[in-house]
Amino acid sequence: MEVINYFDSENKEYWLAEISKSDWVAGEYLYKIISDNSIFERMGKDTKVLLLIENETLISFCTYSEIDDIKPTELKPWVGFAYTFPKYRGNHYLGILFEKAYQIAKSENVSTLYLTTDHNGLYEKYGWKYKCNMINTEGENTKVYKKQLLPFKTFGVKENEKYHDREGA
Repeated sequence: MEVINYFDSENKEYWLAEISKSDWVAGEYLYKIISDNSIFERMGKDTKVLLLIENETLISFCTYSEIDDIKPTELKPWVGFAYTFPKYRGNHYLGILFEKAYQIAKSENVSTLYLTTDHNGLYEKYGWKYKCNMINTEGENTKVYKKQLLPFKTFGVKENEKYHDREGA
């Protein structure tokens, strides 16, 4: 298994078709905004669509982006559209995608990630902590979780110079 960024893939049409097989309304929306090229306008210019694949099989996907469905907010970055195809559930495959998102965040000197969900008990097992409820773009109340990443040990650099929480930054 490996994690790839859809936008770095040489076979985007194939992977987009695989995303479209999701049985989830948010997966359908992700397919739409990738297809019509509005994803960067809606989610930020550096958005990544992370795909957990094994050979030519899409197992799970999620996004890593500056903007999610909570607006306006100064919280960023976000992990969103987290989905595992039904036959692969129960194996904690989202954890592999989350680890990739954590690596990306650390490479950007980000110490906190956010996600929004209506699910109970799904993200806590991956170390996400409930932060608060907020109103999403549909006008609905939704839970916001955060994941505090442990900073790297740095020598000769003060903690606040190396890492920052983008809440309000």
